[in-house]
Amino acid sequence: MSEQHLHPPEQHRTTRWRWLLAIGLVVAVGWAWWRFREQFDPAQLEAWVRGWGGAGMGVFVAIYALATVCFLPGSVLTLAGGALFGPWIGGGVSLLGATLGAGVAFLIARYLAGSWVAGRARGMTGRLLEGVEQEGWRFVAFVRLVPVFPFNLLNYALGLTRIRFDHYLITSFVCMAPGGLAYAWLGHAGREAAAGSGEAVRAGLWALALLGVALWIPRRVRQAREAAKRRTPDHPPSGQGRDLQP
Repeated sequence: MSEQHLHPPEQHRTTRWRWLLAIGLVVAVGWAWWRFREQFDPAQLEAWVRGWGGAGMGVFVAIYALATVCFLPGSVLTLAGGALFGPWIGGGVSLLGATLGAGVAFLIARYLAGSWVAGRARGMTGRLLEGVEQEGWRFVAFVRLVPVFPFNLLNYALGLTRIRFDHYLITSFVCMAPGGLAYAWLGHAGREAAAGSGEAVRAGLWALALLGVALWIPRRVRQAREAAKRRTPDHPPSGQGRDLQP
């Protein structure tokens, strides 16, 4: 049942629960910022995660997801993930944490804090609404691959659009992978170099190669997008936005 069809007492209770959830979220974010702000130094983060032993990987994923919701820098965590768990596993757990955090931020904007997000996003909102309306998940792929908007704010702002949640989450996971793996390899290469390992050169070459790919993809996507716009009319064909929610 949608909110506009609720009777006044029920609507009041729904609004009250939303306010309580929003207040709880603010408290949780404030606590997380105060508790973990010192842990975002890679060396301190590594020591803290290793202290959890076998549960360290799950703790790392949770920290990454929470950091994404709290607007904290994910690049530092991805570098730390590569140093902690190796380039491939570290890249995978970082990508999982980033995707979970992006999903939580999306749902917060869609169901709890839409007005606050709209105020923070300002001019972004109109461009995102128009882009998703015309292109659906393809537009999400574009803004994930090409850094047009800040990553953490983008997670929230896309929650204001009509994109389906599953399409948003899958597209985000796939399109964040190139950059995530490149940063994980950089973190691994840095750790190998600091340890004086003979693998440092090979790891560094892998890191540079993947970073080159991660930088090349946005340029190629932008060129392909501009070429497609020149070939197509102003109005998208019927059914283009099938991944939008009704």
